[in-house]
Amino acid sequence: MCGIWALFGSDECLSVQCLSAMKIAHRGPDAFRFENVNGFTNCCFGFHRLAVVDQLYGMQPIRVKKFPYLWLCYNGEIYNFKQLQKQFGFEYQTLVDGEVILHLYNRGGIEQTASMLDGVFSFILLDTANRKVFLARDTYGVRPLFKVLTDDGFLGVCSEAKGLIDLKHSTSLCSKVEPFLPGHYEVLDLKPSGKVASVELVKFHSYKEEPLHAACDTVENLPSGFDLETVKSNIRILFENAVRKRLMAHRRIGCLLSGGLDSSLVAAVLLKLMKEINVSYPLQTFAIGMENSPDLLAARKVAAHIGSEHHEVIFNSEEGIQAIEEVIFSLETYDITTVRASIGMYLVSKYIRKKTDSVVIFSGEGSDELTQGYIYFHKAPSPEEAAEESERLLKELYLFDVLRADRTTAAHGLELRVPFLDHRFTSYYLSLPAELRIPKNGIEKYLLRQSFEDSNLLPKEILWRPKEAFSDGIASVKKSWFSILQDYIDQQVDDLLLEKAAEKYPFNPPKTKESYYYRQIFEKHYPGRSNWLPHYWMPRWVKATDPSARTLKHYKSATQE
Repeated sequence: MCGIWALFGSDECLSVQCLSAMKIAHRGPDAFRFENVNGFTNCCFGFHRLAVVDQLYGMQPIRVKKFPYLWLCYNGEIYNFKQLQKQFGFEYQTLVDGEVILHLYNRGGIEQTASMLDGVFSFILLDTANRKVFLARDTYGVRPLFKVLTDDGFLGVCSEAKGLIDLKHSTSLCSKVEPFLPGHYEVLDLKPSGKVASVELVKFHSYKEEPLHAACDTVENLPSGFDLETVKSNIRILFENAVRKRLMAHRRIGCLLSGGLDSSLVAAVLLKLMKEINVSYPLQTFAIGMENSPDLLAARKVAAHIGSEHHEVIFNSEEGIQAIEEVIFSLETYDITTVRASIGMYLVSKYIRKKTDSVVIFSGEGSDELTQGYIYFHKAPSPEEAAEESERLLKELYLFDVLRADRTTAAHGLELRVPFLDHRFTSYYLSLPAELRIPKNGIEKYLLRQSFEDSNLLPKEILWRPKEAFSDGIASVKKSWFSILQDYIDQQVDDLLLEKAAEKYPFNPPKTKESYYYRQIFEKHYPGRSNWLPHYWMPRWVKATDPSARTLKHYKSATQE
């Protein structure tokens, strides 16, 4: 996890512009480099490094003797760089996994490069010999990337939008900063003036298709057919493989553990695999909540079962409320459920950075979208519509859960790893018949739970624990975090302000005091940028004014028994 930043065709002095690069310094606390491009005095790269692999030669932009005309700035992890080296006979100059991007590009061009990478990434590749600039981002947008491109060809690229919004160009501020689409690459011509012109934007991978890199995966061809035992076995094999390939790190590995199904499965498989390869330190797991919250109690049970070195982070309502503004600034969004769920993750990440030496952090993001884990999936009119909704959620992950997971951890210089979003695992799961993937017997994620039922990885009550609304999972038994938030915000936002919300904020107008409060803070830091969020995250097939699972009937009946 790093911070990347680049400018092409800047009219302003680069020493002034590079102040914008410092806004993402949190993403790479270990080192910083600012480098001009030879022959293009108005083009430059900025890089903030979190050293996870090759601590000696891992600075960027990466340049190697074999390809002196190539410059690479990337943020991510390429898990199959050794397999690709073996398959194509690449001769690496460093131990940096991202170096493979240079070799793949030289061998087969940008299309093959992006398609063959098994990992999470966003990158800027400059080819001065052919005067091309390439941008690319992984299938689910696990690693962030933003860009601004003006009509006269000035291009700015950054890991976070905050590194672009104050760039100066000609006489005005650059306006249209937008997220770069996941699963795409863009080709731009580099003119002698240093300005660029976009040539094409190409979708290189659809998450339903088996990725091109599956051909050189460590897991060979799996048994075909949809009989239940075969499917369950394939799910276990692919999930374990997803966790195994993510063990690549020279820094200490830890794991977020809420005590829910997803993070518990990740932690259990992770610890099992770390023991198999004789990792020299115990796995640290981290849970956050208010005193005696359901998540803390469940996580304690899981940690005891798997034998991790468990840390509990207890926060009070004041700490949670105080963090809201910092969280919204980090997130660059005002989405209600994203902000609400980010507070706990932000505070636990802060603890990990300050109190431990764990840097590479595993988490359970992506499972709810992939395996139909949200409570509202119980209301799906048909298996086919549930499957379509699952795909829509995966497509928009970069705006919601993946954004939350990246920014809350990156704000504290941690690197997140999300095995549920492994390309091979997700494409297999999505290839299964729609009726296999729906909730059954009133239980969401039924197939995933069933697949691990006989593994003894988790206690049965955890494996079959129903989904908590995150804001309730971390809450005290006395009063939910949701209620605490509402009570506080009710005092901050006047009824009259809410009545006139649509006049003040015509795009995505706030409908509740909570959404109004978040929007006010967002507009303070990012005025006029409300289009970064195309729409609020909301459940389907139910009448809901709030995105939380706690407002749904299924959830109420489960919590009131």
